[in-house]
Amino acid sequence: MASGASRLNRVQWHLFDASEIPVGRMATRIATLLMGKNKPTYSPHLDHGDNVVVINAKQVVFTGKKYEKKLYRWHTGYPGGFRETTPKFIVESKERPERIIQSAVKGMLPRNKLRDKRLHRLKIFSDDQHPYDSYFGKIK
Repeated sequence: MASGASRLNRVQWHLFDASEIPVGRMATRIATLLMGKNKPTYSPHLDHGDNVVVINAKQVVFTGKKYEKKLYRWHTGYPGGFRETTPKFIVESKERPERIIQSAVKGMLPRNKLRDKRLHRLKIFSDDQHPYDSYFGKIK
C-alpha cells in the first residue's frame, strides 16, 4: 500500500460554536484536532491535523467568575509597558474577541516549529457568518 495521502490523512473541517462550550474545554478539543491526535496516523513530528472554524467568539463562555476576574497580561517592550485586561473588557470594547480563543489554543499546542502552521488552520469569527460553509461535510 502506498504511503502518503491515504484516506486517514485527509484534512477535515470542524465547526465549533463558542457560545456553547467553555473556553478551556473548547481549546483542548481544538488543539487535539489541529495536531491530528484524533487520527490513527498521529506522529508528533508530522502535521496531519485538521482545519477548525470557530464562530460566535464575541459570545465566549467562561465558568465561574473568570469572565470578570481572569487577567491577560503582556509587556509592550517599553519602560512601564506592563498591560493587563480582562475578557469582559476585550469583548465589550470590541477589541478582537477572537484573541481570547486564539491565546487559549496557542497555549495548549506544543512549542515547536509546527505551532504556527497549526494555528494558521484555526479560523475564528466574532459572529456566525463565515466563508467556509462549502467545506463542511466534505473530505478534502
